[in-house]
Amino acid sequence: MKGKCTSSSSSHTITTQAFIKTVAFLSLLCFSLFFLSKHFSADSAYTEHEQLYFFNSTSTNTSLPPAPSPSRARRPLVESTGIINELGVMTSNFMVGEFDEGLLVENAEVGDIGEKVKRENDEGEVNKLRVCDVNMSDYVPFLDNVEAVSKGVDCLVPRPKGYRLPMPWPKSRDEVWFDNIRYKARDNEGVSKKDDKLVFSSGVGPKSDQNLEQMVPEIAFGHRTRVVLDVIGSSIPDFGAYLMERNVTTLSVAGKDQAKHVQLALERGVPAMMTAFGTRRFPFPSQAFDLIRCSRCGINWTLNDGILLLEANRFLRGGGYFVWEADAVYKYEGELGEKWREMEDLSRNLCWELVSKEGYIAVWLKPLNNSCYIDRDPNAQPSLCDRDDNPDDLWHVKAKKCIARLPEDGYGANLTNWPARLHSVPGRLLSIKTDSDVSRKQLYRADSIYCNAIVDGYVSVFKINEAKIRNVMDMRAGYGGFAAALLESRANSWVMNVVPLSGPNTLPVIYDRGLIGVMHDWCEPFGTYPRTYDLLNAAGLFSVEQKRCNVRNIMLEMDRILRPDGRAYIRDTTAVIYELREIAETMGWIAHMFDTEEGPYSDWKLLICTKQM
Repeated sequence: MKGKCTSSSSSHTITTQAFIKTVAFLSLLCFSLFFLSKHFSADSAYTEHEQLYFFNSTSTNTSLPPAPSPSRARRPLVESTGIINELGVMTSNFMVGEFDEGLLVENAEVGDIGEKVKRENDEGEVNKLRVCDVNMSDYVPFLDNVEAVSKGVDCLVPRPKGYRLPMPWPKSRDEVWFDNIRYKARDNEGVSKKDDKLVFSSGVGPKSDQNLEQMVPEIAFGHRTRVVLDVIGSSIPDFGAYLMERNVTTLSVAGKDQAKHVQLALERGVPAMMTAFGTRRFPFPSQAFDLIRCSRCGINWTLNDGILLLEANRFLRGGGYFVWEADAVYKYEGELGEKWREMEDLSRNLCWELVSKEGYIAVWLKPLNNSCYIDRDPNAQPSLCDRDDNPDDLWHVKAKKCIARLPEDGYGANLTNWPARLHSVPGRLLSIKTDSDVSRKQLYRADSIYCNAIVDGYVSVFKINEAKIRNVMDMRAGYGGFAAALLESRANSWVMNVVPLSGPNTLPVIYDRGLIGVMHDWCEPFGTYPRTYDLLNAAGLFSVEQKRCNVRNIMLEMDRILRPDGRAYIRDTTAVIYELREIAETMGWIAHMFDTEEGPYSDWKLLICTKQM
C-alpha cells in the first residue's frame, strides 16, 4: 500500500509542474503582446497629432485633464517651437508648425461669428450671470465716481432697445444705426439723423488734412507722419476717419464733457478713447505722436502755467507738429487776442517754431534735441525737468510743470518713414526694462515671427479677414507684434494695443513702430463705452493678472466692451483656460477650447469665445 501510494503521488507532482510551466509561458506571452500593442499605439497616437496647429479640445468634462502617464515613451526631439533652442540659447529662428484646417473646421465649426450653438456641461444648463438694469446700457465707470472706476460692474451690461449689428467698414464711416448710440446731433455739426441712421458729411476730414499739407508739405501724411492725436471738443471726430486711407492712424481723445463723441467715433470704426484732462499724465509714453491736433477742442492750453501744453509736449515726438485751429489764431482783439499772445509766449519758451499760420490754423514744430532748452536764460520758465525724471512713468503720475527732456542719443525722433518703421528695430527698444539685458532684439524678432504665425492661423482657420471685424484690442500687447501681423495680413481693422501695468512699459516701442496704445491696469475698467470692440485678444494675460485681480471681473469688463457677435481669443495655461471657459458660459458666451501650436501636451490652450447677439 505504501509503494502504491508513493507512485501515485509522484505522477501527480509531475502533472502539476507541467501545468504551472504552461500557465507561466502563456502569461508571459500575453504580457509581451499587450506591451507591444501599447507601445505602437502610443507612437501612432503621437504621430497623428504631431504637426497639428490647432486641435479642438472642447469636452463636456469641466474638470482638469489628467497628467500624461510617466511611463509614456519620450517624445522625439523636434525643431524648436519657442524662442529658446535645444541648447538653451535665445534664438529668433524657430518654427511654429503646421495645422490641419479641415480637421479644425470639422471639430469646431466656429468659423461664423453668428453661431448660436451653446455647449452644456455635465450638470446641464449653465447658471447665467444676471443682466444689469436696462438704464445701464451705456454705463461707463470712467464717467462715474472713483469707487465705480475701481470696482467696475458685477452684472452683464445690456444692449439698448433696437440695437443692431454695426455697419461694416467703410460704410460705417459715413453712416451708423441711430438706435445703437442715440446721439442727438446739433446744427452744423457734420452729422444728421435720416430715418433710422445717423449720416455724416464727407467733406470736413479730407479738407482739413489737405489744408495742413499745403501749409506744411513736410508733414507728409502716411510717410513722415504716421501716428496722430486728435483732441476733440464740440466737433465730430471726422479728421481721423479719412486719414486712415492715407496710412495714418489717428487716435481721437476726449474728456467727460465730450465722451459721447468717443462712442460715436468707435461706432464708426475710428480709434478713440476717453481720458482725464486734469492733473495726471495721459496714458501715453513720451514722444508718442508725430502730430497733435486741436480743432476748436475747447482746451485752454496756457491755463495753470501751461501744464496741459507741457504734457502735450511730453508725448509729442521730437520734430513733430502741434496744430491749433481756433478763432484766437486770427482774431487779435479782446480776450481772443490775449489768448493768442499767451500761446505765442508759451510756445516760444518751449522752443517750438511757428512754421505756418493761415486763417484760423497755426502749426508749430517741436525741436529734435535739448540744445535750445540748454541755451535759454537759466531763469527761463518753464524749466527743464530734472534729469532723474522719467517721462515714461505714466500710471497715476502727476503732470509736471516742466519741459520733458529729449534723449541725448536722439532715440524716438530718429525714425524711418512709414511703412519701413513698422519692422525697423526702434532704438528705444534698449530702454525697455526687462529681466534680460542682452536679448531684447532677439525677443523682438521672435515675437514678430510668432505673432505672424498666430495671425496667419487666425486668418486661414477662423477667417477673421472675412468677418466684420473692425475695432480690435490686444489686451497684453508686448511689442505690438499682434497688431503688426494683423496689419500685414491686410485685415480691414485697427488695433488698440494695451500695455498692462503689471508688465514692462513697451509703449515707446509700440509707438515707434507706428502703432497706437495705452497703459492700463486691468484690475480697473477700461475708459470706453459698452459694445465698442469686435475682437479682444488676450495672450498670457490672466495667468499674470490673477495674482492681483479678480479674473471674473476682467471677463465681465470684456463682456461690457465687446460687441454682440464679437470674439475673444484667449491664450493661457490649461488651468486658467478651464476656469475662464466656465466664466464665459455663465456670461452666455459660446466657448470652444483648442490646443495651441505647441501641441496637445503643452500646458497652454486657446479659448475662442463668441458673445451672442
